[in-house]
Amino acid sequence: MSAAAQAPEGGRVRLERDGAVGVIVIDNPPVNAGSYAVRRGLVDAVAQLNSAPDLTHGVIIGAGRTFISGSDIKEFGKPLQHPLVPDVIVAIEQSPKPIVAAISGAALGGGYEIALACDARVASPQALVGLPEVRLGIIPGAGGTQRLPRLIGMERAIDIVCSARRVPGPEALALGMVDALADDLRADACRFALGLRGKSRLRDRAAPPVDDAALADAKARALKAARGLGSVAHALRALDLAISLPIDEALREERAIFEALRTGEEAAALRHLFFAEREALKLPDGGGSARDIRKVGVLGAGTMGAGIAVAFLQAGYEVALIDTNDAAIARARDFIAKEMRSDSAPATLQAGGGMELLAECDLVLEAIIEDMAAKQGVLSRAARIAPQALLASNTSYLDLDEIARATGRAGELVGLHFFSPAHKMKLLEVVRGAATSHETLASALSIAKRLRKIAVVAGVGEGFIGNRIYGAYRRHCEFMVEEGAAPQQVDAALRAFGFAMGPFAVGDMSGLDIAWRMRQRLAPSRDPRERYVAIADRLCELGRFGRKTGAGWYRYGADAPGGQPDPVVAEVIASCAQQGGLAPRAFSDAEIVSRALGAMINEAGNVLADGVAQRASDIDLVFVNGYGFPASKGGPLFWASRQPRAEMEAALDAVERAQGFGFRRCDLGKLLG
Repeated sequence: MSAAAQAPEGGRVRLERDGAVGVIVIDNPPVNAGSYAVRRGLVDAVAQLNSAPDLTHGVIIGAGRTFISGSDIKEFGKPLQHPLVPDVIVAIEQSPKPIVAAISGAALGGGYEIALACDARVASPQALVGLPEVRLGIIPGAGGTQRLPRLIGMERAIDIVCSARRVPGPEALALGMVDALADDLRADACRFALGLRGKSRLRDRAAPPVDDAALADAKARALKAARGLGSVAHALRALDLAISLPIDEALREERAIFEALRTGEEAAALRHLFFAEREALKLPDGGGSARDIRKVGVLGAGTMGAGIAVAFLQAGYEVALIDTNDAAIARARDFIAKEMRSDSAPATLQAGGGMELLAECDLVLEAIIEDMAAKQGVLSRAARIAPQALLASNTSYLDLDEIARATGRAGELVGLHFFSPAHKMKLLEVVRGAATSHETLASALSIAKRLRKIAVVAGVGEGFIGNRIYGAYRRHCEFMVEEGAAPQQVDAALRAFGFAMGPFAVGDMSGLDIAWRMRQRLAPSRDPRERYVAIADRLCELGRFGRKTGAGWYRYGADAPGGQPDPVVAEVIASCAQQGGLAPRAFSDAEIVSRALGAMINEAGNVLADGVAQRASDIDLVFVNGYGFPASKGGPLFWASRQPRAEMEAALDAVERAQGFGFRRCDLGKLLG
């Protein structure tokens, strides 16, 4: 029998009695975030447990489906109120009574650090545990880097802390991160607690011995995977303290590192992105109810279509993949089997050339060539074959409203713009047409969530959010090349800033012919007074489409798998510059970065002003998750808001001088506040 005791101060935590076990229940919906009220409540509840002579053991458990999802991130940029998580941990460790953490749902960050302070950990099979702080620009600051190595060893601790990954219950048991899995979590945790004969604090253990070579290798892997996050190097420094300092001294040093990072630029940038993801799902006019989508038809079995099929299959959807090219279907089947880590394509996949496979689909998505007539034709036919299905286009540039009108079902059509490789890239631009219904949009956002994509809603416009802004950025980089900067210098300068790749290497990877076709389509409407750089066109005319043809902006081959500068490209650049009457000059890396980002930020301002993007933070999400902008800088508009205004105005001045006729300058004051 259980009897509830009076809730401690704070009202988010209560002590209940289950025989001789005091069950401390955290009840802070929706996810039991470790707010001040929860921390205060835990300290008070442990004190109640200590003072109850009839209670011999304790269990900490979350009400609902979550233990403690983590610290309340809203508090991170502000002065923290005591008790802090380390104070809660001291209370648990100093309690004379053994306390077990009963983990359901998420026990992440400070939540898992509290579990590590307990004398044992029992979890449901559905639990997720981990220390993801490095993805917020900080490190575990309440003993995570000191207690976890004592529990699972240094090599495993490095992987868990530096990868920031969430570990499911069964794997956590195998790694030693929890002591047992439970079917009836509360009852099993109480029984487990009663089996403990005394305290078993991790702080009293030594970290298991580690081989120096293995340790060095684990650190090297962590740094390689860090992708520019400075927090990973700080986490490694803190982890080292577990084997080099006494526990109390190490805990003080860990906390000092945490506090220094918590108020730093990287943490501010990553917090911005954290909140931006949640804000992106909010629509100004509310939303509708999502349809139940079970089976998805994908039209086109090329690289993009096959990747999209994998994304849906991995998320548990049935998929019908359709292409009239038998060879494309065969390649797609092999690709899907490989990506699904199977000897053959899964049973939930149907693949073939007949559109009758669409008859039972709940969603039909086209991923064919970027041609208006082709997309209109295939979706119009799909609309007749599958009248019950929602319709979607993966177009990167084209007018979604024009596509929608051709189907006769414009309210049921939405843009789902995946980024390649579709099953790996996190970003999904959800394009809302003029007639797209609330139900259709809600369904698209529900699909994105199930696919574990970061969804950003865009309005209709050439290139939507990402490609429109990236196009302005890329064109301005081409201006600088025509003026004398080598492609490899531009790429290197932007990589040094933090981009995953420079624009010319990106072009070669994605294929120069894609943008070439877009430029050809827009050529009739281009004003001849606008500055136009023809270098990329000349490269395409030479058959240089990038990596897939062995040559683009760079040359590729067995001796240059990552690409090498090519004299042919230098000749094309020199010829185009001469035709334009430009004498080459030297560029500094600082000027390259200033002008490239100035072009990006100016176009971002215009995209916002045109209503194609709902908010500045949406643009930041698009560029961090779809175009390799460094997450540690928070996205282009967050980064720009932290720069001196005079420098940003000067950057836009330079962009305007370079472009000349047709330049549309954004209102920088309105954009950045």
